[in-house]
Amino acid sequence: MESSDTTTIATSFHHFSSSSPTSSSPISSPPPPLPPPPAVAIHSPCAACKILRRRCADKCVLAPYFPPTEPLKFTTAHRVFGASNIIKLLQELPESQRADAVSSMVYEANARIRDPTYGCAGAIFQLQKQVSELQAQLARAQAELVNVQAQNKNLIALICMEMAQMQSPAASSGLNACPNYMFQNDAYFLDEINPGYVLDEVPLWI
Repeated sequence: MESSDTTTIATSFHHFSSSSPTSSSPISSPPPPLPPPPAVAIHSPCAACKILRRRCADKCVLAPYFPPTEPLKFTTAHRVFGASNIIKLLQELPESQRADAVSSMVYEANARIRDPTYGCAGAIFQLQKQVSELQAQLARAQAELVNVQAQNKNLIALICMEMAQMQSPAASSGLNACPNYMFQNDAYFLDEINPGYVLDEVPLWI
């Protein structure tokens, strides 16, 4: 009876020991986290490709000069020159001159839309007309300046004559050099007569 109990306890202990994990067995670690996926760069099409409804390539010749935030810029140039002509012109130019070419095309397109008959030639004509008018005003101002200088010399001569007549006959001989001195220093003499009169501040024309 006692031996059968001992056998039953030993069998139960052996079954328990075989089913339970031992402390020396390695513990399985969780797998390492996966790296985050790389960020996908979203390529926004340029204004030209968006208006033309085509795919904007990475090396689009129009993208650097027609950003997506300025659609009116390409619309204006495309309306006058056409997309194919713009692309052809940019491809024939070096990259250092393309930005200036695009600015010129946009300016000329705006002028052509405002004035379909003359375009930029009309703006150039207006500017040349303004230059001619300013040159005529400058010539009139220079003529008036010469006239004023002549009047000043005549006025100085008259003043010297009156001063000579007012002096006594004994002192008049010492004032014979007055006209020559006044002609040489007419500006200084006018300042001494009327300090508040400044010739440069008088407007030459209205």
